[in-house]
Amino acid sequence: MLNPTQISALSRIFSAAVFSEMALKGYSALFTRLLWESELLPDFSRSETTIGDAFDSAFTLLRKSGIRNEYVYRAALTHNLLLGKHSLRTASLLTEFRIGSCKADMIILNGTGTVYEIKSDRDSLVRLDNQIINYKKAFSKIYVIAGSAHIDEILDKTPKDIGVLKLVRWNRISTIREAIENTESICSSTICESLRLQESLEVLNDLGIDIPQVSNIKIRGVIKDLFADLDPKVVHQSMIKTLKRTRNLAPLRELLAQLPKALQPAALSAQLRTKDHERLIKTLNQPLDEALKWV
Repeated sequence: MLNPTQISALSRIFSAAVFSEMALKGYSALFTRLLWESELLPDFSRSETTIGDAFDSAFTLLRKSGIRNEYVYRAALTHNLLLGKHSLRTASLLTEFRIGSCKADMIILNGTGTVYEIKSDRDSLVRLDNQIINYKKAFSKIYVIAGSAHIDEILDKTPKDIGVLKLVRWNRISTIREAIENTESICSSTICESLRLQESLEVLNDLGIDIPQVSNIKIRGVIKDLFADLDPKVVHQSMIKTLKRTRNLAPLRELLAQLPKALQPAALSAQLRTKDHERLIKTLNQPLDEALKWV
Protein backbone atom coordinates (compact mmCIF):
# COMPACT_ATOMS: atom_id res chain seq x y z
CA MET A 1 0.00 0.00 0.00
CA LEU A 2 1.23 3.48 -0.84
CA ASN A 3 1.32 6.08 1.92
CA PRO A 4 -0.04 9.65 1.43
CA THR A 5 3.45 11.07 0.79
CA GLN A 6 4.07 8.56 -2.00
CA ILE A 7 0.67 9.22 -3.59
CA SER A 8 1.23 12.98 -3.50
CA ALA A 9 4.69 12.60 -5.06
CA LEU A 10 3.42 10.31 -7.84
CA SER A 11 0.68 12.82 -8.68
CA ARG A 12 3.09 15.76 -8.82
CA ILE A 13 5.53 13.92 -11.10
CA PHE A 14 3.02 14.59 -13.90
CA SER A 15 2.56 18.27 -13.06
CA ALA A 16 3.04 20.99 -15.64
CA ALA A 17 5.95 22.30 -13.53
CA VAL A 18 8.00 19.13 -14.00
CA PHE A 19 7.12 18.65 -17.67
CA SER A 20 7.73 22.26 -18.68
CA GLU A 21 11.00 22.48 -16.73
CA MET A 22 12.41 19.43 -18.49
CA ALA A 23 11.46 20.87 -21.87
CA LEU A 24 12.86 24.32 -21.10
CA LYS A 25 16.04 23.38 -19.21
CA GLY A 26 16.71 19.73 -19.96
CA TYR A 27 16.45 18.83 -16.27
CA SER A 28 14.10 19.11 -13.30
CA ALA A 29 15.30 18.98 -9.71
CA LEU A 30 11.65 18.73 -8.68
CA PHE A 31 11.29 15.49 -10.68
CA THR A 32 14.24 13.92 -8.87
CA ARG A 33 12.98 14.97 -5.45
CA LEU A 34 9.53 13.58 -6.21
CA LEU A 35 11.02 10.27 -7.36
CA TRP A 36 12.79 9.93 -4.01
CA GLU A 37 9.58 10.81 -2.14
CA SER A 38 7.63 8.23 -4.15
CA GLU A 39 10.22 5.60 -3.12
CA LEU A 40 10.48 4.43 -6.73
CA LEU A 41 14.22 4.88 -7.17
CA PRO A 42 15.39 1.79 -5.26
CA ASP A 43 13.34 -0.40 -7.64
CA PHE A 44 15.24 0.68 -10.74
CA SER A 45 18.48 -0.41 -12.34
CA ARG A 46 19.26 3.23 -12.97
CA SER A 47 21.89 2.73 -15.65
CA GLU A 48 19.46 0.67 -17.77
CA THR A 49 16.25 2.59 -17.01
CA THR A 50 15.64 5.84 -18.88
CA ILE A 51 13.99 8.91 -17.40
CA GLY A 52 11.04 8.22 -19.72
CA ASP A 53 10.80 4.69 -18.29
CA ALA A 54 10.54 6.20 -14.80
CA PHE A 55 7.51 8.24 -15.87
CA ASP A 56 5.84 5.07 -17.20
CA SER A 57 6.56 3.23 -13.92
CA ALA A 58 5.16 6.11 -11.87
CA PHE A 59 2.01 6.11 -14.00
CA THR A 60 1.58 2.35 -13.56
CA LEU A 61 1.34 2.91 -9.80
CA LEU A 62 -0.82 6.03 -10.03
CA ARG A 63 -3.46 4.43 -12.23
CA LYS A 64 -4.46 1.89 -9.56
CA SER A 65 -8.06 2.19 -8.39
CA GLY A 66 -8.41 4.18 -5.18
CA ILE A 67 -5.53 6.59 -5.84
CA ARG A 68 -6.26 7.61 -9.43
CA ASN A 69 -5.93 11.36 -9.70
CA GLU A 70 -7.14 13.80 -12.34
CA TYR A 71 -4.15 13.08 -14.60
CA VAL A 72 -5.12 9.39 -14.87
CA TYR A 73 -8.62 10.41 -15.99
CA ARG A 74 -7.18 12.89 -18.48
CA ALA A 75 -4.94 10.15 -19.85
CA ALA A 76 -7.92 7.82 -20.28
CA LEU A 77 -9.91 10.49 -22.12
CA THR A 78 -6.91 11.44 -24.25
CA HIS A 79 -6.10 7.90 -25.38
CA ASN A 80 -9.67 6.62 -25.69
CA LEU A 81 -11.33 9.65 -27.27
CA LEU A 82 -8.97 12.28 -28.64
CA LEU A 83 -6.35 9.86 -30.00
CA GLY A 84 -8.60 6.80 -30.16
CA LYS A 85 -11.79 7.97 -31.89
CA HIS A 86 -10.59 11.24 -33.36
CA SER A 87 -7.36 12.56 -34.87
CA LEU A 88 -5.20 15.60 -34.16
CA ARG A 89 -5.85 16.57 -37.77
CA THR A 90 -9.57 16.99 -37.14
CA ALA A 91 -9.95 17.47 -33.38
CA SER A 92 -8.36 19.59 -30.69
CA LEU A 93 -8.17 19.70 -26.93
CA LEU A 94 -8.57 22.38 -24.27
CA THR A 95 -7.63 21.89 -20.62
CA GLU A 96 -8.40 24.15 -17.67
CA PHE A 97 -10.58 26.31 -19.93
CA ARG A 98 -12.32 29.07 -17.99
CA ILE A 99 -16.11 29.28 -18.34
CA GLY A 100 -17.81 31.79 -16.06
CA SER A 101 -16.61 31.18 -12.51
CA CYS A 102 -15.30 27.66 -13.27
CA LYS A 103 -12.57 25.93 -15.24
CA ALA A 104 -13.48 22.94 -17.39
CA ASP A 105 -11.06 20.05 -16.89
CA MET A 106 -11.06 19.01 -20.52
CA ILE A 107 -12.84 19.95 -23.74
CA ILE A 108 -12.58 18.05 -27.00
CA LEU A 109 -13.38 20.05 -30.12
CA ASN A 110 -14.57 18.11 -33.12
CA GLY A 111 -17.82 18.83 -34.96
CA THR A 112 -18.95 20.34 -31.69
CA GLY A 113 -17.35 21.06 -28.32
CA THR A 114 -17.75 18.51 -25.55
CA VAL A 115 -16.86 19.30 -21.94
CA TYR A 116 -15.51 16.53 -19.70
CA GLU A 117 -15.65 17.24 -15.97
CA ILE A 118 -13.44 14.87 -13.99
CA LYS A 119 -14.41 13.67 -10.54
CA SER A 120 -11.51 11.51 -9.47
CA ASP A 121 -11.46 8.97 -6.68
CA ARG A 122 -10.37 11.70 -4.26
CA ASP A 123 -12.71 14.50 -5.39
CA SER A 124 -15.97 15.62 -3.81
CA LEU A 125 -19.11 16.57 -5.76
CA VAL A 126 -19.79 19.79 -3.84
CA ARG A 127 -19.07 22.09 -6.80
CA LEU A 128 -20.64 19.94 -9.51
CA ASP A 129 -24.01 21.75 -9.70
CA ASN A 130 -22.36 25.13 -10.22
CA GLN A 131 -19.88 23.69 -12.72
CA ILE A 132 -22.68 22.25 -14.86
CA ILE A 133 -24.56 25.56 -14.82
CA ASN A 134 -21.47 27.42 -16.03
CA TYR A 135 -20.44 24.88 -18.67
CA LYS A 136 -23.91 24.98 -20.23
CA LYS A 137 -23.40 28.67 -20.97
CA ALA A 138 -20.58 27.95 -23.43
CA PHE A 139 -20.85 24.34 -24.64
CA SER A 140 -23.75 22.21 -25.78
CA LYS A 141 -22.52 18.79 -24.68
CA ILE A 142 -21.25 17.84 -21.21
CA TYR A 143 -20.03 14.62 -19.63
CA VAL A 144 -18.99 13.90 -16.06
CA ILE A 145 -16.43 11.11 -15.78
CA ALA A 146 -15.83 9.42 -12.43
CA GLY A 147 -14.99 6.19 -10.64
CA SER A 148 -17.57 3.71 -9.37
CA ALA A 149 -17.93 5.40 -5.95
CA HIS A 150 -19.39 8.60 -7.44
CA ILE A 151 -21.57 7.29 -10.26
CA ASP A 152 -24.91 6.86 -8.46
CA GLU A 153 -24.74 10.31 -6.84
CA ILE A 154 -23.79 11.97 -10.13
CA LEU A 155 -26.74 10.32 -11.88
CA ASP A 156 -29.07 11.58 -9.14
CA LYS A 157 -27.90 15.17 -9.00
CA THR A 158 -27.30 16.02 -12.68
CA PRO A 159 -29.90 16.82 -15.39
CA LYS A 160 -30.79 14.05 -17.85
CA ASP A 161 -28.97 15.78 -20.72
CA ILE A 162 -25.63 15.50 -18.87
CA GLY A 163 -23.67 12.42 -19.90
CA VAL A 164 -22.04 10.18 -17.29
CA LEU A 165 -18.92 8.10 -17.92
CA LYS A 166 -17.26 5.57 -15.62
CA LEU A 167 -13.54 4.88 -15.58
CA VAL A 168 -13.70 1.10 -15.29
CA ARG A 169 -9.98 0.53 -15.64
CA TRP A 170 -7.37 3.23 -16.21
CA ASN A 171 -7.70 2.72 -19.97
CA ARG A 172 -11.34 1.67 -20.31
CA ILE A 173 -14.29 4.04 -20.16
CA SER A 174 -17.89 2.86 -19.88
CA THR A 175 -20.80 5.09 -20.93
CA ILE A 176 -23.46 5.08 -18.20
CA ARG A 177 -25.61 7.83 -19.72
CA GLU A 178 -25.18 9.51 -23.10
CA ALA A 179 -24.98 13.30 -23.22
CA ILE A 180 -27.71 15.08 -25.16
CA GLU A 181 -26.71 18.16 -27.11
CA ASN A 182 -28.47 21.20 -25.66
CA THR A 183 -27.89 24.80 -26.78
CA GLU A 184 -30.72 26.42 -24.80
CA SER A 185 -28.44 27.81 -22.08
CA ILE A 186 -25.65 29.08 -24.35
CA CYS A 187 -24.69 32.67 -23.47
CA SER A 188 -22.84 34.86 -25.97
CA SER A 189 -21.37 37.05 -23.24
CA THR A 190 -19.97 34.04 -21.35
CA ILE A 191 -18.35 32.78 -24.55
CA CYS A 192 -16.76 36.19 -25.11
CA GLU A 193 -15.29 36.20 -21.60
CA SER A 194 -13.89 32.68 -22.11
CA LEU A 195 -12.03 33.49 -25.31
CA ARG A 196 -8.72 35.25 -25.75
CA LEU A 197 -9.04 38.76 -27.15
CA GLN A 198 -7.79 37.75 -30.61
CA GLU A 199 -10.16 34.78 -30.67
CA SER A 200 -13.10 37.06 -29.88
CA LEU A 201 -12.08 39.31 -32.76
CA GLU A 202 -11.87 36.31 -35.08
CA VAL A 203 -15.38 35.20 -34.12
CA LEU A 204 -16.73 38.66 -34.90
CA ASN A 205 -14.87 38.70 -38.21
CA ASP A 206 -16.24 35.24 -39.04
CA LEU A 207 -19.77 36.54 -38.41
CA GLY A 208 -19.21 39.62 -40.55
CA ILE A 209 -19.36 42.07 -37.64
CA ASP A 210 -17.48 45.35 -38.12
CA ILE A 211 -15.33 46.31 -35.12
CA PRO A 212 -15.17 50.04 -34.29
CA GLN A 213 -11.74 51.62 -34.15
CA VAL A 214 -11.18 52.30 -30.46
CA SER A 215 -8.22 52.37 -28.07
CA ASN A 216 -6.78 49.17 -26.58
CA ILE A 217 -8.21 50.20 -23.23
CA LYS A 218 -11.77 50.20 -24.59
CA ILE A 219 -11.61 47.31 -27.08
CA ARG A 220 -12.58 44.54 -24.67
CA GLY A 221 -15.67 46.42 -23.51
CA VAL A 222 -16.71 47.15 -27.10
CA ILE A 223 -16.32 43.49 -28.02
CA LYS A 224 -18.43 42.38 -25.03
CA ASP A 225 -21.22 44.74 -26.10
CA LEU A 226 -21.13 43.34 -29.65
CA PHE A 227 -21.27 39.72 -28.42
CA ALA A 228 -24.21 40.47 -26.12
CA ASP A 229 -26.40 41.31 -29.13
CA LEU A 230 -25.56 38.15 -31.13
CA ASP A 231 -27.52 34.90 -31.44
CA PRO A 232 -25.90 32.54 -28.88
CA LYS A 233 -26.22 29.48 -31.11
CA VAL A 234 -24.48 31.23 -33.99
CA VAL A 235 -21.72 32.46 -31.67
CA HIS A 236 -21.33 28.93 -30.29
CA GLN A 237 -20.71 27.45 -33.75
CA SER A 238 -18.26 30.19 -34.67
CA MET A 239 -16.42 29.70 -31.37
CA ILE A 240 -15.93 25.97 -32.11
CA LYS A 241 -14.57 26.75 -35.56
CA THR A 242 -12.26 29.45 -34.21
CA LEU A 243 -10.90 27.38 -31.30
CA LYS A 244 -10.17 24.41 -33.55
CA ARG A 245 -7.97 26.73 -35.58
CA THR A 246 -6.32 28.73 -32.79
CA ARG A 247 -5.75 25.73 -30.47
CA ASN A 248 -4.71 23.34 -33.26
CA LEU A 249 -2.65 20.40 -31.95
CA ALA A 250 -1.59 18.89 -35.29
CA PRO A 251 1.99 20.27 -34.94
CA LEU A 252 2.43 18.05 -31.85
CA ARG A 253 1.97 14.75 -33.72
CA GLU A 254 5.69 14.18 -34.23
CA LEU A 255 6.47 14.97 -30.58
CA LEU A 256 3.73 12.63 -29.30
CA ALA A 257 5.10 9.75 -31.35
CA GLN A 258 8.41 10.01 -29.46
CA LEU A 259 7.02 10.38 -25.94
CA PRO A 260 6.24 7.66 -23.40
CA LYS A 261 2.50 6.99 -23.49
CA ALA A 262 2.19 8.21 -19.90
CA LEU A 263 3.42 11.69 -20.91
CA GLN A 264 1.31 12.24 -24.02
CA PRO A 265 -1.58 13.90 -22.11
CA ALA A 266 0.91 16.30 -20.50
CA ALA A 267 2.32 17.28 -23.90
CA LEU A 268 -1.15 18.06 -25.25
CA SER A 269 -1.97 20.47 -22.44
CA ALA A 270 1.44 22.13 -21.98
CA GLN A 271 2.28 25.12 -24.13
CA LEU A 272 5.73 24.04 -25.29
CA ARG A 273 7.79 25.92 -27.82
CA THR A 274 8.67 23.87 -30.90
CA LYS A 275 12.36 24.52 -30.30
CA ASP A 276 12.09 22.80 -26.89
CA HIS A 277 10.75 19.50 -28.28
CA GLU A 278 14.16 18.08 -29.15
CA ARG A 279 15.57 18.93 -25.71
CA LEU A 280 12.64 17.20 -24.00
CA ILE A 281 13.04 14.00 -26.03
CA LYS A 282 16.80 13.94 -25.40
CA THR A 283 16.24 14.34 -21.66
CA LEU A 284 13.66 11.55 -21.48
CA ASN A 285 16.00 9.17 -23.30
CA GLN A 286 18.85 9.71 -20.82
CA PRO A 287 19.66 7.03 -18.19
CA LEU A 288 17.85 7.61 -14.92
CA ASP A 289 21.25 7.99 -13.25
CA GLU A 290 21.48 11.41 -14.90
CA ALA A 291 18.45 12.61 -12.92
CA LEU A 292 20.29 11.99 -9.67
CA LYS A 293 22.68 14.81 -10.58
CA TRP A 294 19.83 17.33 -10.73
CA VAL A 295 19.57 17.88 -6.98
